[in-house]
Amino acid sequence: MADSIELLFNSLPARPQSLARTRSHVWNRLFKPPGVVRLPEPRLGKRGAALCCGALDSKKAAEGDVFSVTSSSKSVVDYLGESTKGDLNVKEEHLEAFGVDGQATLDGPIEEIAWKEAQEADTLLNKLGIADPLSVRHSPHGIFCSRTLNLRSISAIGYDMDYTLVHYNVMAWEGRAYDYGMANLKGMGFPVDDLKFDPDLVIRGLIMDKEKGNLVKADRFGYIKRAMHGTKMLSTREVSEIYGRELVDLRKESRWEFLNTLFSVSEAVMYMQAVSKALFRAHVEGQLKSEIMAEPERFVEPDPELPLALLDQKEAGKRLLLITNSDYQYTNKMMHHAFNRFLPNDMGWRDLFDMVIVSARKPEFFQMSHPLYEIVTSDGLMRPCFKARSGGLYSGGSAQMVEKCLDIHGDEILYVGDHIFTDVSQSKVHLRWRTALICRELEDEFNALIRSHSHKSALVQFIQQKEIVGDLFNQLRLALQRRTHSRPAQTLAATNMDDQELTESMQKLLIVMQRLDQKIAPMLEADGELFNKRWGYLSRAGLWDKSHLMRQIEKYADIYTSRVSNFLHYTPFMYFRSQEQTLAHDAHSYSSREINGVAVGDVR
Repeated sequence: MADSIELLFNSLPARPQSLARTRSHVWNRLFKPPGVVRLPEPRLGKRGAALCCGALDSKKAAEGDVFSVTSSSKSVVDYLGESTKGDLNVKEEHLEAFGVDGQATLDGPIEEIAWKEAQEADTLLNKLGIADPLSVRHSPHGIFCSRTLNLRSISAIGYDMDYTLVHYNVMAWEGRAYDYGMANLKGMGFPVDDLKFDPDLVIRGLIMDKEKGNLVKADRFGYIKRAMHGTKMLSTREVSEIYGRELVDLRKESRWEFLNTLFSVSEAVMYMQAVSKALFRAHVEGQLKSEIMAEPERFVEPDPELPLALLDQKEAGKRLLLITNSDYQYTNKMMHHAFNRFLPNDMGWRDLFDMVIVSARKPEFFQMSHPLYEIVTSDGLMRPCFKARSGGLYSGGSAQMVEKCLDIHGDEILYVGDHIFTDVSQSKVHLRWRTALICRELEDEFNALIRSHSHKSALVQFIQQKEIVGDLFNQLRLALQRRTHSRPAQTLAATNMDDQELTESMQKLLIVMQRLDQKIAPMLEADGELFNKRWGYLSRAGLWDKSHLMRQIEKYADIYTSRVSNFLHYTPFMYFRSQEQTLAHDAHSYSSREINGVAVGDVR
């Protein structure tokens, strides 16, 4: 590590007289997390030269000669409520051995020091070609934080496989699932020959109304905003007539079914085309998975960065777990195809994981205990097992068994999956594990939001103009009402307006608002069509409000992102901080921006 850093130092474009200072800042950025004593700038001389030229090698650092890691027993809770477990510290005795007072390097107002250090850090990150977390967050490959999460305090990271560690081509996978389902329908006598798979017909986060045969999109409160019957989108008036103020209640499973994942796409398309739930998932997956195992390159989208992201986590001391509902044969084939060719030094996918559990039967895996079997042969033969061990390969079992085996519990474990219910909410609700949701569609949505910025800016401006015009109209209307009852208007100026002036002003304003409505209505209808022409954005329900899916994500997922490999743009030591949550009564939003000189809420 130290040799690599020295090569990095020498490659930096710095003048000779500033090289020592630059090296020091590189060293500090690579080895000093926030809040610990800053290593001194190297001085000319034996000790300084040794420090900046790599004599302090990574072996010594790893052995604890220089740094100490905060253990569970010595950890505390920081000012954001996160554990300090895993934080790195510089040993005071090491600084003293070099004759340096650690505090002496921090003399002066912290406001000045922090501002200077932040500027230099930004400059150095640019020199190193490393994007800072803020820039990465505002990109399609950002990791977005709902609840503050200190990765340093995480001891184990569990992963789902399908659509998490292994991403499938939606057209290939779901298209074939649809084909198998249609074959089932045809065998039952349904006239389905003319139906074709249309993945744009539905999006994740929609809800099946099994009572009325509709597919609906609800806002965060459960009010239905859009609906489809068959393949026909219903008008706003029709939605209002059918549902009124009825709320979606996902607890009523006999009525509502939430589309949690991309696995739901083919099922939902078929449901809306045939208005009959006839896709027998277990049967179809059995047929489809045999086809995928025979031609994985046809169905699996490779991601060379993903195995490297997990390798960083493992080398940082995280214990990695694979917990999947898929069987062993399928899991081994998919993981071998997706991982082995991208791992260094002849590593195999199994080398990454401290424990592998297949046929896990999630969500029950997080709720109750099932018999545990150890897989003992390469072809998947099993034997009963009563106690799991690190490094094992198992089928079944339970999350409680994993915690007991690793002696890690609750919020020391981060679980990463693509299913908001099976993976994220259940591990959160029953075990208090930290959670991350993988939602590949975020990349398309992020890009659509950027492309639609000018459209939304114009729409917001029209709405603001109508609000101002409407405010004046309402004030004049109130003045007219008071005049009718022989009472003075709100102000002297309004009272002094003659009847004709008052009436003509109201007529003019009313016409302006009606024309604005004619402009606003189709623009609202078109909002989000760059993501999906029927349903709009994944995360939005209407211009301002969040979708029901987004509410679920915020409630159950501590962080969410489009793919696991996005962790590679951060570090295993990242401290994810949740962003400002604006309220209706906030006097100022720190995420606000101006449109034509008028401050408005963030329109992203």
